[in-house]
Amino acid sequence: MAQPQAPRSPLSKACDCITELVIRHPDALPHKLAARLAMPPDAARELCDQLVDLQWLEPTGTAARPAWRPGALRQVVRRYGLAGLQEDVPWQHDFAPYFALPDNVARIAQHAFTELMNNAIDHSGGRQVTISMRQTPLQMQMLVSDDGRGVFSSIGRQFKIEDPVHAMLELAKGKLSSQPDRHTGRGLFFTAKMADIFDLHANGAAFQQRDWDREEWQRGRPACGRGTSIYVAVALDTERTVDEVLRQFSADGESYAFERTVVPMKLLTAPQVGLESRAQARRIAQRLSDFRCVELDFDGLSDIGHGFADELMRVFKREHPQVKLVPVNMAPRVAALVHSVAA
Repeated sequence: MAQPQAPRSPLSKACDCITELVIRHPDALPHKLAARLAMPPDAARELCDQLVDLQWLEPTGTAARPAWRPGALRQVVRRYGLAGLQEDVPWQHDFAPYFALPDNVARIAQHAFTELMNNAIDHSGGRQVTISMRQTPLQMQMLVSDDGRGVFSSIGRQFKIEDPVHAMLELAKGKLSSQPDRHTGRGLFFTAKMADIFDLHANGAAFQQRDWDREEWQRGRPACGRGTSIYVAVALDTERTVDEVLRQFSADGESYAFERTVVPMKLLTAPQVGLESRAQARRIAQRLSDFRCVELDFDGLSDIGHGFADELMRVFKREHPQVKLVPVNMAPRVAALVHSVAA
């Protein structure tokens, strides 16, 4: 049985709403905070002093006429019913007005927000979605959580994939959608590529991608009991842009066609489970014919099996000569075997 959650402190509750309140009511903040949290005015004034110390607020008025503005920390938390929800409206009215992000980061934030919200609306089968967005001195952070069936369950139903690792492999390739008539499978893929930190939790599984290891997906510790939760963080000083990322996965690096992908081969491995069989190779090769250029990233693999290499580098290439397979980050033994079967 799930343990009951401990009551949240007034300070924790205040952090959820203080950015909105101070922007709307800079000269009447303690009064509005007291009304929002159902606390005495004196307690609200003390809470404002704590929020100043913690960089959530910055005082701008005088002792006689106190006033405040947002500090280095900003946050908005909202919950929405999914029925009839349009993802652009919450962004425009409830989130964008309360943050001060560099232009390129603001566009990445809007892209991530609307794509992840749309996934919850169209694919989760849930009833509610909760969005928390925070600005720190260094990052924009966003957490989108729904109460639906979970992304790996959705993929499993549509594509008959039982293992979350195999489902994650298909998501990592891109162009995967449970509603191909309405979606192209770009949203989650490109959102992950725009982020410095991207964590995906669903159905008892978790996977992580980091900027310093951008093409790798690592298994993480699940932290989602129901539905899907996705965490995104972007450095405020990043030079990355939405346009740059979209162009990066075209064959020539100039257009917006989604023609190139990177396959994180290590994702299919585990302790005492390497890449040996033809079945594993066929699993990796699924849907690669949808792309013109595919980088096969062998980073972290010291060896592979002959059957695996032959099925992927000779059989697949013979059956799909239009697809350019580019093995990268190969250890010496991997490179020798790949070259032997491809010769």
